Amino acid sequence: MDGNEMFWKATVEEIKQGYVYDEKRDAFSCLLCGEVFFRGIIYPFENVLYEAERAAKKHIYDCHGSVFQYLINMNKRYTGLTEHQKELLEHFYQGLSDKEITQVLGSGSTSTIRNHRFKLKEREKQAKVFLAIMGLIEDGVQPEEKLIPIHKGATMVDERYVITEKERQDILKTYFQGPKGEHLSLFPSKEKRKIVVLQHIIKQFDAHKKYSEKEVNETLKHIYEDYVTIRRYLIEYGFMDRSQDGSLYWVKL
Repeated sequence: MDGNEMFWKATVEEIKQGYVYDEKRDAFSCLLCGEVFFRGIIYPFENVLYEAERAAKKHIYDCHGSVFQYLINMNKRYTGLTEHQKELLEHFYQGLSDKEITQVLGSGSTSTIRNHRFKLKEREKQAKVFLAIMGLIEDGVQPEEKLIPIHKGATMVDERYVITEKERQDILKTYFQGPKGEHLSLFPSKEKRKIVVLQHIIKQFDAHKKYSEKEVNETLKHIYEDYVTIRRYLIEYGFMDRSQDGSLYWVKL
């Protein structure tokens, strides 16, 4: 299971802590970037030794600041938050009183801030009920009819991403050849098929490594002869990102 899939399958409590325990691997995985910490291994941070779970917590603090900051800065299509709501939630997270928030904002009144708190709490209740409803629906869906997860870097989420697991498998069988299905025979023109193909190709890259353009090209050459097209679409569809000068590439998480 890749980091993106782990994030969307995690419980609310797991997302809040920022990492999840994987029994099969006997390891703790960061839900924000996919970094893995195996039990039984000691990890050094600034001359201090940490066991796996504490290392995962330390990693989140050092690399991501806090889970709250990561979540609040996710794209609006995932949070549904306006910029004003994000600003208010940041002040709530800091523990500011309604009066202190009005002073920081330089406008509004304590009753206005209090009203925002009330509306957000009501929204939390609605979210819990909705999660329960969707969970009950999901329990009755056949595995092949379940929709594939959308990667967090997706630049535009629309009907192109309405893809079932069965459709994904059929597309991969159609477009990939070789003993292990490692060679792309043709890059599809239809949007849904492009997404599935790119989603499969990005798994060839280590999510924790930065690549030079030459390294990216070498990896893609083994998959498809027109590697430039694949590289461009990986960037365009938000599977991969690159530095401003184009010298470094990395998996977008």
